[in-house]
Amino acid sequence: MRFRSLRAAAVAAGLTVLAGAQPALAAPGGPGGPGEPRYSAGAPGVGDPYFPKEGNGGFDVRHYDVAFSYDPATRRMDATTTITAVATQDLDRFDLDFRGPAISALTVGGHPASFRRDGQELVVTPRPKLKSGKRFTVQVKYAGTPPVITDPDDSIEGWVPTDDGAFVPGEPQGSPAWLPGSDHPTDKATFTFRATVPEGITVVGNGQLLSQTTTGGRTTFVWDSTEPMATYLATVTLGRFQVARSATPSGIPIYTAVDPRLASGSAATVARIPDIVEYFSSLFGPYPFTSTGAIIDQAPDVGYALESQTKPIFSSAPSLETMAHELAHQWFGDSVSLTRWSDIWLNEGFATYAQWLWTEHNGGATAQRTFDSADNYGRASTSSFWRTALTDPGPVSMFGNVPYNRGAMTLHALRGKIGDAAFFTLLKGWAAGHKYGNATTADFVKEAQSVSGADLTGFFDVWLFKKGKPTTW
Repeated sequence: MRFRSLRAAAVAAGLTVLAGAQPALAAPGGPGGPGEPRYSAGAPGVGDPYFPKEGNGGFDVRHYDVAFSYDPATRRMDATTTITAVATQDLDRFDLDFRGPAISALTVGGHPASFRRDGQELVVTPRPKLKSGKRFTVQVKYAGTPPVITDPDDSIEGWVPTDDGAFVPGEPQGSPAWLPGSDHPTDKATFTFRATVPEGITVVGNGQLLSQTTTGGRTTFVWDSTEPMATYLATVTLGRFQVARSATPSGIPIYTAVDPRLASGSAATVARIPDIVEYFSSLFGPYPFTSTGAIIDQAPDVGYALESQTKPIFSSAPSLETMAHELAHQWFGDSVSLTRWSDIWLNEGFATYAQWLWTEHNGGATAQRTFDSADNYGRASTSSFWRTALTDPGPVSMFGNVPYNRGAMTLHALRGKIGDAAFFTLLKGWAAGHKYGNATTADFVKEAQSVSGADLTGFFDVWLFKKGKPTTW
């Protein structure tokens, strides 16, 4: 999530973070004979230090098929989500992440399954049980008003109603407001969305539009995202939009949807999408997806933009720099995703540095000048900015200045340390080597040292892991 306002210092000080907290795993099933299944419950979360119950253990999601109708006038959703997954252990119970409306029916493999809800956890007991390696489907039917989720920094996400539809951002924990699933970046899957809305409303999802049909005053949109995607990057933002289709010089389809009230203020920025994608492709390697674009909506209660996969979403008319930032995330954050949320600088620092590079390319301040500015290295050493380690900003400050600005500064300082040739080879290799996957800070440190041939232990110690303003590196 981009450029949020942080909570008051008193709120930040009052939050306790249990670093390294792990979910309590269920006791294994009783012993069986040789080769017999040993059934047990999948973990209720992956143990992320910031959001321990995000994601789920015991299975791997392969595909989501989300079919729903929604009426902006009543704010009612009627939905059926079908999840295709593979068991990674012998399961007698598993969890899904879901904060959404009331469930009317749930089946596993076509068989009715018992379930209960415990906070964000939807606890499912399948009958029959699931053997490790088995491919299975979970179908969940639900109806009602999807909730708005409030994050530790007081920003909102999930299903945010607008005056003509809904703005749908998901980072870092909003997707379960309307989508049952495994809500952690390490469990990527493909998606199909089938959305029915009153005629005149447009639904914009990730990937490519397969069909749009209108019958009896209602329009159904089918969107398909064929590349793996984290749940927090999924969107089905809807409202009254002006839609335009074009392509980049290299032939990548562009789909833009703009609220008519924001059209004039967005036109110049939208026109530069092809240039931004082509420029970043020259720096970071080929654009990683089969389509691109943007969704620009009037959602004043949100106040930020988000890098939803293939189509960043903006809650107001974006600046050119903000558009560049969100499109850079398609490489860094969307295709190459973090493994734990404390490594958020791998998303935000990289996108911010790409934004600096775009600004320089576009005739603005050089990256060096931006590095030296009062918002960055020019901050006094006594500034509170330097009191946070880059690799552990905490859940309240995940989207504050440190992951963005200090993250970008770290990359610029690294560029100066190892030289342009090695630096841009590193970025291209990072994007290619982890395409559609996940990575960690330790992975980046290892690859930087390998590509540069230098011992960068001291460099990364002061820039990534220590508090305080780096003075020598």
